[in-house]
Amino acid sequence: MNTSDFITLLAEHQGKSLLFEYTPGMLVGTNYHITEVKHTTIDAVDCGGNTDAWKETIIQLWESPSELGKPDYMSAYKALGILKKVGTMKAYDMDAPVKIEYGNTMFHTAHLHVNDFEVKEGQLILKLAVQPTDCKAKETCGVPETAQVEDTSCAPGSGCC
Repeated sequence: MNTSDFITLLAEHQGKSLLFEYTPGMLVGTNYHITEVKHTTIDAVDCGGNTDAWKETIIQLWESPSELGKPDYMSAYKALGILKKVGTMKAYDMDAPVKIEYGNTMFHTAHLHVNDFEVKEGQLILKLAVQPTDCKAKETCGVPETAQVEDTSCAPGSGCC
């Protein structure tokens, strides 16, 4: 989901509670805060020597230990207000993919993609997922496009990047 679609989704559901499902069946706690919005530019070189560059919008969530057991989730309206304020300070690249940065004691900190959403019972539930790493230079590295590389097969000289 890109930044424009994310902001539009929040605007369409301002009256709903905003929930984040970071793995199937597991929700970020009601005590979460949006603690940072990052406008990042990635300037990369892959294992095949190809250069690439893109932008991302990263929204960091943090669970406040002092608000454990808080009864209500943040509203989409409040989250939208935060994002609009940030946008007045630093302009968004509206085509940039949006990622949610989150972690807790049971889940490693990760940049999660918004894969889907669900609206039910006054809630906007954003479904997040980790995207696995991938070799961007499969042809150069000799990795077949359909190959699924297992952890044990990435030995030196195996053709795995």
